[in-house]
Amino acid sequence: MIDTLKRERTSMNGPNGDIPAKLYFKISEACEIVGLPAHVLRFWEKQFQQLNPDKTQSGHRIYRKSDLLMALKIKELLYEQKFTIKGAKELINATGVRSHAAAPEDERRRLIHLKKGLLKLRAKLDKPVISDSGL
Repeated sequence: MIDTLKRERTSMNGPNGDIPAKLYFKISEACEIVGLPAHVLRFWEKQFQQLNPDKTQSGHRIYRKSDLLMALKIKELLYEQKFTIKGAKELINATGVRSHAAAPEDERRRLIHLKKGLLKLRAKLDKPVISDSGL
């Protein structure tokens, strides 16, 4: 029974265990996954614009998977690769890493929209051109 529950909760991987397949995580869950105390995550939110969890109407933070992945990336840069906060910011900005915009579901929607636009353009280009010059 416990193994079944564990498997249901863990479908995405993360360095400190697995990231459960959920849309939102409370700050306590995010802390457990990232392996850091809440005050560190809150501090990083002020330092890194890419780490920007949503807030409920009551002001509680709710993290998405993309937020957790960003926090794990920041942790790797600061703790494992020994970057300074300034250096980590510069690297993240230079590589164009974003938080919510980089979420796979958002990227998929953007690509589907782009594909539809390209297919419409192709249909217009495939139509024969009728000339008034009578050639």
